[in-house]
Amino acid sequence: MAAPLIRTLAELPSHVAGRFPKPILVRRSVGDRFEDRSSRELFDQIRDLSLGLDSIGVAPADRVAILANSRPEWTIADLATLTAGAVTVPVYATLPPGQVGYILADAGVRVVVVEDATQAAKVRDERHRLPELEQIVVMDSGPDGVASDAIALADVMARGHHRLMTEHGLARVYRARSQAIAPDQLATIIYTSGTTGHPKGVMLSHQNFVSNLVDVDELISITDDDTALSFLPLSHAFERMVVYLYLYKGATIAFAEAIDTLGRDMQRVRPTVMAGVPRVYEKLRARIVEAVAVAPRVRQGLFGWAVGLGHAVASARLVGREPGVLTRAQAALADLLVLSKVRARTGGRLRFVVSGSAPLSREVAEFLFALGLPVLEGYGLTETSPVLAAMPPGAVRLGTVGRALAHVELKIADDGEVLARGPNVMVGYYNNPEATAAVMRDGWFHTGDVGRIDAEGYLSITDRKKELIVTAGGKNVAPQPIEALLKRDPIVAEAVLVGDRRRFVSVLLVPDFPTLEQRLAVEGLTSGGPEEVVTREDVRQLFQPLVDQANSALASYEQVKKFALLPAEFSVATGELTPTLKVKRRVVAERWKDVIEGIYAEGSKETGGRRQETGET
Repeated sequence: MAAPLIRTLAELPSHVAGRFPKPILVRRSVGDRFEDRSSRELFDQIRDLSLGLDSIGVAPADRVAILANSRPEWTIADLATLTAGAVTVPVYATLPPGQVGYILADAGVRVVVVEDATQAAKVRDERHRLPELEQIVVMDSGPDGVASDAIALADVMARGHHRLMTEHGLARVYRARSQAIAPDQLATIIYTSGTTGHPKGVMLSHQNFVSNLVDVDELISITDDDTALSFLPLSHAFERMVVYLYLYKGATIAFAEAIDTLGRDMQRVRPTVMAGVPRVYEKLRARIVEAVAVAPRVRQGLFGWAVGLGHAVASARLVGREPGVLTRAQAALADLLVLSKVRARTGGRLRFVVSGSAPLSREVAEFLFALGLPVLEGYGLTETSPVLAAMPPGAVRLGTVGRALAHVELKIADDGEVLARGPNVMVGYYNNPEATAAVMRDGWFHTGDVGRIDAEGYLSITDRKKELIVTAGGKNVAPQPIEALLKRDPIVAEAVLVGDRRRFVSVLLVPDFPTLEQRLAVEGLTSGGPEEVVTREDVRQLFQPLVDQANSALASYEQVKKFALLPAEFSVATGELTPTLKVKRRVVAERWKDVIEGIYAEGSKETGGRRQETGET
């Protein structure tokens, strides 16, 4: 293995500017245009902002928070903080003021960089509990500038540039300071969004991130010819490490304007690589299936023929076989006539996509491979910077999350929990030694995930240890595999198993309402609003076969006895999803407790004054 080209994240800006002098390195899709930055411009803005932060009092080891959506300025603020020797504290832009205040207070943040007036207002709402906060810096000033208690990011950058022009030798001082940062120095405190309880501040050093960056680089080929589309929150360790990797390899990074513009931006950017969470790929599949369902029968048949051939070719190659000559010829025709046009929706240039942050169903992965979009799944946690295992591109094994990275060790504890150790494992939880001791034992990090490792080192994650359902009969039921079975059909957006300490297992099903509407049209049934359709027997009958099919593969104690259809998709805004789109089971259980109680009430289907249609098998 070649020696890493950087020792710390603070060396990354100089590395990029020196090795990859590109006219367009970073861009952002805004309306009908792009905002572009060259390698030199990116370096200059990072340096100027770093010197500007120093001018407003940011010292080494100080905490600088970033409260903004993903965009070039997020990365500029991050690397400016790190080259100043300070510590970045990312905060999800979707969090409400109370949670923002908790994180800023717990980390002892001195400066917070916010996106706009809306995010600044969250900080002001919590200012009374933030005695250490000295400055609010605003990325987008607006037509009237910024409030008197804040300063514009552009002004901070201008201060740094003025210092550079007037203070002799400051460029050398800046470079020397960034190079003097030690690998074991704290780089960031990332507060895990968590599915339960208060978030914990995960402390990660420069070495934690760099070791992970180098290991992933050894496994996945990214080059300076690549164009990457970034749309996940940079507040999450997954996308942040991915963006570091793009920079490390000199790939052009295009930031989507918003998650809602992803379809448009994919076609405009025409990325060659992309990282996403399973829900993105699930929705991509659902939209394609939805469009085909209302197409003329001839086109439906053509699509089914093409996907079938794509699946046959992908299945053979995934097990190391080459399809026969006739199959290859038919598949080439199918690709020309159908599959290439489907891929055009993604820009038509994707070499592969990466999936992380949550389990990707086998069905979705097979569908993507059949379309000619190889998907590489990985596994890790914020506490591990974040990747522990990833799929080798030339040796994909669906149903697993790949093999341990080069410098990572994995093993399975007696109770099935996945344990890990390596240079990417966190320093600990900030201000929480008890929580650190609970997960770091005998040199091994206890992930909280249940899994198994096969003879060739491939890891399969079967569930979360704390999310196991224990029925009244004492049987342990792992919800995630069952939920994945129920989500095979695109009309199911979410499935949440319930039944802890109950007589039997049930499930809350959230329809994918646009897909459901198309299915109703195909079946010749009337459509309606979400509140109305989930109460209808004819709609319930569309979901019953999905439950029956899932049950056929389950032990009797695992089988879903009843289900309820919910009238609204889960969202970050309602608190049912984390910012990385993981389901918060406790929040779901609390919000829909009347529905759950109705499921288990003897002979009753009335819940909270609104009838929720349930089915029993």
